[in-house]
Amino acid sequence: MLAFTNVADVLGLPAKEAGARSPFGLIARIEDGLPIDALERVSQLLAPGDAHFKYRLVPKATYERRKAAHRLSSDEGTRLARLARAWSLALDVWQSEIEARNFLFRSHSMLEDKRPIDVVIQSEIGAELVLDILGRLKYGSAA
Repeated sequence: MLAFTNVADVLGLPAKEAGARSPFGLIARIEDGLPIDALERVSQLLAPGDAHFKYRLVPKATYERRKAAHRLSSDEGTRLARLARAWSLALDVWQSEIEARNFLFRSHSMLEDKRPIDVVIQSEIGAELVLDILGRLKYGSAA
């Protein structure tokens, strides 16, 4: 359950919303549309010097529409939560935002020399590969 709390924290969901911090509560929040602020927050955490990073998750024209509506679509929220999950685990493994970013933004041989961040954004299967590598690092097996 802690992992879902961490994802909710990364997304900036209010701590007082206990329901949004459970697995099914988080699913419901994503389906209802995460606030656009969650995209801003995650983008700032992962790529603080890159004002365009958020457009890798939501194209610029779509972003402007979402900004007006103050909500992301379910698919965009799912992608964002996937990224928040990878960030949360990378931070747990590396214990440093700088080191977590270095891991996510540097090519990795177990990902065919792709950057973990790109693989996570690309697909759920890619995210599972990255989470597996992070799990191996955390629990001491080869990665």
